[in-house]
Amino acid sequence: MKITLLRHAEVQEEYRGRYNGHIDIGLSKKGKAQAKALAHKFEDIVFDRVYCSDLLRAKETLQPFTQTQNVIYTPMLREKSWGEYEGMSYEQIVACGIEYKNFTQWIEALGGEDIQNYTQRIEDFFTKEIFTLACEDVLIVTHSGVIKTLYAFVKKISLEDAFAKELHYGDGIVFDTKTQTFIPIK
Repeated sequence: MKITLLRHAEVQEEYRGRYNGHIDIGLSKKGKAQAKALAHKFEDIVFDRVYCSDLLRAKETLQPFTQTQNVIYTPMLREKSWGEYEGMSYEQIVACGIEYKNFTQWIEALGGEDIQNYTQRIEDFFTKEIFTLACEDVLIVTHSGVIKTLYAFVKKISLEDAFAKELHYGDGIVFDTKTQTFIPIK
């Protein structure tokens, strides 16, 4: 099976570069154009299943796609919640008195959804829902953290190493379950 994983397109300017988590924000004008370009890129693929985070930025990314008749919108594909720091930039969080010492300390200091619960949610969703499908092509529109968490799980690397990889708005990768390889979408 080939799983096309797309990060939602660019969000509204005031939310870029922030820990948005579960905030339900929409796309910028550029993000809507990115979504249309993504839809055009995949217009010839007939996806057997389509899954999407239930947050607005993911839904708006999927909106221009023609293969959306039976989309499954799910909170299981949401980004990690950042609790009281949701919607804040790194600089704003540091100004609140939280110092970055290392990746694990930072994630734990921000609170919100427990990182173990978050990673377990992502692993469970993919192992119990997606990897059990008898499909050829699956489309998933979600968030950067979800894609990177899946990457860490499959590649058996640390979250810190996975989160160090760049994944811009509207970027994506294809995960081939047969070969266990990730192929960047060009």
